Amino acid sequence: MKVLSLLFASAAFVSAQLPSAKPIPRVQAVPMPHHITSFQLDGRELTAMHYDPQDMRPFWHPIRASRDVSLTRMGHPHDPLTHSHHNSVWVTHNMVNDLDFWGDYAKKQGRIVNVEVSREGYEDTDEFASMRMVNHWISEADKSIQLTEVRRTEIRPLDGAKSWFMIVDLEFSPPKGKTATFGATGFGLIAVRVAKSLGVHDGGGRILNSEGQLNEEAVFRKPARWCDYSGRITNEADGFGGITLMNHPMNPHNPTAFHVRNDGWMGCCLSLDTPVEVTEAKKLRVRYALWVHDGVATQAQSEAHWKKFTEMPVVDLWAKPAKK
Repeated sequence: MKVLSLLFASAAFVSAQLPSAKPIPRVQAVPMPHHITSFQLDGRELTAMHYDPQDMRPFWHPIRASRDVSLTRMGHPHDPLTHSHHNSVWVTHNMVNDLDFWGDYAKKQGRIVNVEVSREGYEDTDEFASMRMVNHWISEADKSIQLTEVRRTEIRPLDGAKSWFMIVDLEFSPPKGKTATFGATGFGLIAVRVAKSLGVHDGGGRILNSEGQLNEEAVFRKPARWCDYSGRITNEADGFGGITLMNHPMNPHNPTAFHVRNDGWMGCCLSLDTPVEVTEAKKLRVRYALWVHDGVATQAQSEAHWKKFTEMPVVDLWAKPAKK
């Protein structure tokens, strides 16, 4: 009883000392050293955006559900050198104005360089946290800008760390007076390299798309609304988790093809068979989501979360966060 009295007295004292103190938002985008922003739920990191200008492109790593194990990895488990571009979760394309932004060792190499994380680009709330950045897609040969990309990352927990959305909004525009073309290819625009234990080959994991098709043999480059990769992440009886990669209906060529492999990666194709042209007057605006989840997702679960994603209002990329 005496202990409780002391606690109440202490709380009252603190409240009296700082009557203007505000509650801490549950979801935060926290700037860290070395060009990293950590997205945290109640102080625990769910994912982080890495945007060091020395890297070939920005990427998100790790991707955690309720366990402290990443559902994604850096690089191919059997070919880390030539697949060094498999950066956990990343946005890129291997044919923009004949430059390759996908690989790391191309003859005509492109690089995606962060040039701005604006002061007004961060928002922390109890429901979500977000970060807005500006990236330049440049030619490595002469450093010329091919595209300007505005990117907004939103982390929105649905059931704590057990289930959450990462929503990625992108807008692309070319330099003034120029045109940029995303060529016809299966590589780009958003991709996921899952942890080795989730892969069909390495870990006995499972691929499922919105059409009910299973694994690479049936899913590879087939049109779908979403694609899920689930598998084991720990040796506990319930140690399973996964990621559903979702395409938004506003994107070109919807439903789009998904480039998916049993060796542990999946990508949502922007321009598999048909190039996409971007001009000053016709910017490219696209929207994707990852549903990160505990357990092996059923088709009904992934479909329900895809519907929830598509029913959300599409954000204004240039809107300032509301003042609290």
